[in-house]
Amino acid sequence: MSEREQAAAQCAAILDEKFFKALSEPARLAVFREVVLIGPADIGQIAERLPQDRSVISRHLQVLADAGIVVADKQGRHVHYQVDGPEMIRRLEEILGVVRLLQPICCPAGEAVQRPRPRR
Repeated sequence: MSEREQAAAQCAAILDEKFFKALSEPARLAVFREVVLIGPADIGQIAERLPQDRSVISRHLQVLADAGIVVADKQGRHVHYQVDGPEMIRRLEEILGVVRLLQPICCPAGEAVQRPRPRR
């Protein structure tokens, strides 16, 4: 496998991870947004702000937790969810590190991409 093929495989693997998949669904992103907005909250507090059933929101929260995006903290009968900032930072820095290593192989500076200017 060539160096460029290896770089392509690594980039695809990064984008295929739980982290990005968890944030790629609009409804799940809405759940994440609510957790950010209200801070540590239980499913009831999160659900009252969203149109989905609690069971759907619970599944979304589980996917976000499995991806290291939120953390669940059981307090008595309630489970409070909050953004796992340190884990998100660690994961994003890891992804950025891989991309920095791949950048000279897949998109060296001499091959700058021309971006269209936004229309006003």
